[in-house]
Amino acid sequence: MIFVYILIGLAVSFLIVSVVVFFTAFYNGKRKDVTYDVLTGKDYDPYHDQMLDLIKTAVKIPFEEIQIRSYDKKNLYGRLYLNDPKAPFHIQFNGYKGNGARDFSGGLQLALQSGANVILTDQRSHGKSEGNIITFGVKERKDVLSWVNYVCEKYGKDTPVYLDGVSMGAATVLMSSDLPLPENVAGIIADCPYSSPFGIVSLVASRMTRAGRLLDPCIIFSAFVFGRFNIFSSSAVKSVKSAKIPILIIHGTGDNFVPVEMSRAIRDANPEKVTLVEVEGAPHGLSYMKDTEKYKKAFYDFISKT
Repeated sequence: MIFVYILIGLAVSFLIVSVVVFFTAFYNGKRKDVTYDVLTGKDYDPYHDQMLDLIKTAVKIPFEEIQIRSYDKKNLYGRLYLNDPKAPFHIQFNGYKGNGARDFSGGLQLALQSGANVILTDQRSHGKSEGNIITFGVKERKDVLSWVNYVCEKYGKDTPVYLDGVSMGAATVLMSSDLPLPENVAGIIADCPYSSPFGIVSLVASRMTRAGRLLDPCIIFSAFVFGRFNIFSSSAVKSVKSAKIPILIIHGTGDNFVPVEMSRAIRDANPEKVTLVEVEGAPHGLSYMKDTEKYKKAFYDFISKT
């Protein structure tokens, strides 16, 4: 009986921890506007004023609100910035628990300055888009295809399209690279992506707690049972390995959240298609601010080649 009680206790403990993991990592229910909630800490404080200035400029740019329906019947929200209907489109995808206006305050302006049109999306379970569960790109990658199809249907199948993402958004667009994307998708630009959904959740969990890798079974269980997705069903490395689209990855070597080694692993999966530009000392998501000229050069070189 003692053995039975121990087993029951372990099972209950496992279930409780799995619930905590689910609501901490995967659930994003009641959401507030995070446009001006910039990252803080020793890595980010030197860029605080610069980040806010970029955001304040970005939010003043006129846009049209648009919506599409996802493959699983969720309303997805986006902001349309139209320069010229005949120009290329950049479809941009925000990071984890962020939004487009904040996460792409620099990338939005860079794309518009190039003469392109931009659709700045709120990923599912973020901002004004429907959904409560974040799947770290597993389901979000199919939304990428839906947004591309929207551009094709409204502006023509010959309209060049670029897929831009930062952090989780970067992993999302990379994970879409093995889907049946239309031929007009000219390239993918990924800023500080992680190599796999499980890899990043496990890494962050091990940093946040003293449990280390002991939480891994709870991560897998909570994603599958409560989130209703298989966290191993897709990854940036696996998708990029078979990608036929040119890919630019930009990653800061000072990234203490998503290590640059993850981008190197993605590059190594398909070096013929992937160009990796490392920005020395740049923290997570701040390569543009750390070395704006290097970032712009990488962006324009990639656009000119593709």
